[in-house]
Amino acid sequence: MFAVTASVLRRGALRYRDSQRTMATIVSGNKTAKLVKDRLKKEVAAMKDQFPGFRPGLVVLQVGDRDDSNLYISMKLKAAAEIGINANHIRLPETATEDEVLQRIVAVNENPAVHGLIVQLPLDSINPMNTEKVTNAVAPEKDVDGLTSINAGKLSRGDLGDCFIPCTPNGCMELISQTGLSVMGKNAVVIGRSKIVGAPMHDLLLWNHATVTTCHSKTLDLAEQVGRADILVVGAGRAEMVKGEWVKEGAVVIDCGINHIPDSSKASGKRVVGDVHYPSATERAGYITPVPGGVGPMTVAMLMKNTVESAKRFLQKYTPGKWNIEYTKKNPLEPQLSDAEISCSCQSKTIGQLAREVGLFSEEVEPYGRSRAKIRLDALKRMEKQPDGKYVVVTGITSTPLGEGKRTTALGLAQALGAHLNINTFACVQEPSPGSFFGARGIAVGGGYSQIIPLEEALFDLLVPLREGQRSVSPAQLNRLTKLGIEKSDPLTRTEIRRFVKLDIDPDTATDSGSLENEIMAILSLSSSEEEMQQRLAKIVVATNKSGDPVTTEDLDVSGPLAMLLKDALKPVLMQTVEGTPAFLHTSPLADIAQGSPSILADKLALKMVGSEGFVVTESGHGADIGLEKFFNIKCRYSGLRPDVVVIVATVRTLKMHGGAPPVQAGLPLPKEYSQENLKQLEGGCCHLKRQIENAQAFGLPVIVAVNKFSGDTDPELELVCGQAREAGAFDAVQCTNWSEGGAGALALAEAVQRAAKLPGQFSFLYDTQIPAADKLRTVAQKMYGAKDIDLSPKSKEKLALYTKQGFGNLPVCIAKTHLSLSNDPMLKGVPTNFMLPITDIKAHVGAGFLCCMTESTNTEMDDPMWPCFHGNNLYSDSK
Repeated sequence: MFAVTASVLRRGALRYRDSQRTMATIVSGNKTAKLVKDRLKKEVAAMKDQFPGFRPGLVVLQVGDRDDSNLYISMKLKAAAEIGINANHIRLPETATEDEVLQRIVAVNENPAVHGLIVQLPLDSINPMNTEKVTNAVAPEKDVDGLTSINAGKLSRGDLGDCFIPCTPNGCMELISQTGLSVMGKNAVVIGRSKIVGAPMHDLLLWNHATVTTCHSKTLDLAEQVGRADILVVGAGRAEMVKGEWVKEGAVVIDCGINHIPDSSKASGKRVVGDVHYPSATERAGYITPVPGGVGPMTVAMLMKNTVESAKRFLQKYTPGKWNIEYTKKNPLEPQLSDAEISCSCQSKTIGQLAREVGLFSEEVEPYGRSRAKIRLDALKRMEKQPDGKYVVVTGITSTPLGEGKRTTALGLAQALGAHLNINTFACVQEPSPGSFFGARGIAVGGGYSQIIPLEEALFDLLVPLREGQRSVSPAQLNRLTKLGIEKSDPLTRTEIRRFVKLDIDPDTATDSGSLENEIMAILSLSSSEEEMQQRLAKIVVATNKSGDPVTTEDLDVSGPLAMLLKDALKPVLMQTVEGTPAFLHTSPLADIAQGSPSILADKLALKMVGSEGFVVTESGHGADIGLEKFFNIKCRYSGLRPDVVVIVATVRTLKMHGGAPPVQAGLPLPKEYSQENLKQLEGGCCHLKRQIENAQAFGLPVIVAVNKFSGDTDPELELVCGQAREAGAFDAVQCTNWSEGGAGALALAEAVQRAAKLPGQFSFLYDTQIPAADKLRTVAQKMYGAKDIDLSPKSKEKLALYTKQGFGNLPVCIAKTHLSLSNDPMLKGVPTNFMLPITDIKAHVGAGFLCCMTESTNTEMDDPMWPCFHGNNLYSDSK
């Protein structure tokens, strides 16, 4: 009985002693990580509510296929999915080179939809990899691992609010905060000095006002140092190296180690332990993290926290879907400078900066000099799932030979929407044809403070390209420089470049280069991809055999080489306006014998880039009767794009001409009637404007009239034109001064376009392509030109029969007639009626996809090139 009593007493004594010893409180990483992730989940949901469609983006880049890396990545992807982060895993094979890895990193760096990039280490490649170089290639603002030298440097100097802290030390700090212990003034010891844990942990504790000692493998008095620590963080990578008796009573112990030691009781024959001997340390520490279930879960949670923080910083700088673009609003000078003087006086940003501002990746941009770049078609493939923006087409009325500012108004409208209303806006205009380039309209694309800059430098880059950093100047070009008195070839001043590229060719001396060039240019303009371009080139009909069958370029086996030659020409050219608005210059199909508008590719790419709330302002050649009709019935039919708004550009002087004023001739002063106010004559000319408004409305879209104001126009004249336009059914009519004021002069137009774009679209084509070709011709002639009927010549009837037999009868029609009148007679102004439209010949441009129908007034000649394509070639040369 005594023995039993003694045994009971002994057990009671043991229980008493145990109750006097306070065991360490376990700081659970799993529970803390869950709290962090729950908080992040709410923050992400709030972001989505504030910015619909927005989600923080994370990319994990892996090289190779290591099992441990796959496990860590799966944990990260799972955590991201729980929080609402859009996470993607990019796995490169073990054969990947360092350059390939760096290219992928650059692409992710430039993707605005990605806010965090993790390079999973180690890099498991059979090729040499510089891990430091690879990790430092990550953009610091996306380095959510906190491993780049820039983020490490900011942490070391205490810039905690302007960097990303490595996830494990950040998680350690979160666990310390869970204990309720203030770090300020405490003695902290960090064991280990790795770049991932030890070194950043030291900096983090130091800048949270602890007194920090870092210990490592060479520390002699390790136990003594540990014994002084109020906070102990261990990341040495050695199993159970820190003994419990070293730990200070009541200390906070954070164990970052993950080690495996033998354990026969486990099915795997081993178990996971930390760097601290857990059983003995729990007897002295006040708080301790377990292994596993301590720091590990916090590392993933802090990675998610950094990603969400990166997304927050992104939203502080950018509005989702909005470009972070710098515009340069101009203050016009008095007196007004010339187009060339304005172009030379404007300082444009580099094309690389502009490309980044509008969301293009560096791998998609091929710079040609400082101010111009080709855009690779990969950009369109990348953005193919993005919604299109609003599509605005600018056309005109039947103008004088001087032109009435249609392109200038298009660029001014784009500048007003972009620089002044802060809407993503792209201008898409044709490359200037050589005839307009060196003729009466001058060298500028646009004019005044609404033009593309710097055009002379772009031309110089085309004519004298850079090769390996050097200008490739041909002997003929050197001779030209010598004739101009310029004794150098590179670098040239802007003035010298302008003198070099401006040949001042007389358009009257131009010779016919044939219809093949016309069709190839049309094909470039109408193709949506390299594949489609090659298919169209293969369909070009070059002849007919004796059996009446078409002979194509594919039959001659030249369509492939043609496509190779034109591959780079298919890429839109990125430039900018005076105010920094992005613009694509691409292709220049003639508006009479082709569709006369910028390329489909330029429009499609721009529509994706501006986003669903942005605007793309494009143009159609000549008046609404010619250019707009072809824009809709040919270009839109093949592109699948449907415009939202039509803008018609009109001028007082043109309407005076249609009201009976003497004809205007290029190169001669305006007749005095144009400088005198004559409201009756002007009102009579407004019948032409009304007809062009009806032409545009035939396609079911809202029409806005932009009255391009000239210095001699009076207020009563301008008000009369606007009033007549509204009476004719225009959605609105506004005055524009964009030539002299840039985007500010087109603000009223921009606001009208915004309002009109909100109307529901009712777009429709003018005719069905399945009806007979003669009926399509008749429809266009009667509905667009006001003709009584068409008059087919015997040759035209014969061609129509042949093309119908060959299977080309269902193509759209392209009527080639004068742009100086609604009729076939360039001298008939106003609204001619009761006339027959003579069709003298028809050509099947099968590659381009239309039947080109000639009239008596057709000019099929191409303008001379800016520089003969054969320059630099000689029959005899000193060099062999």
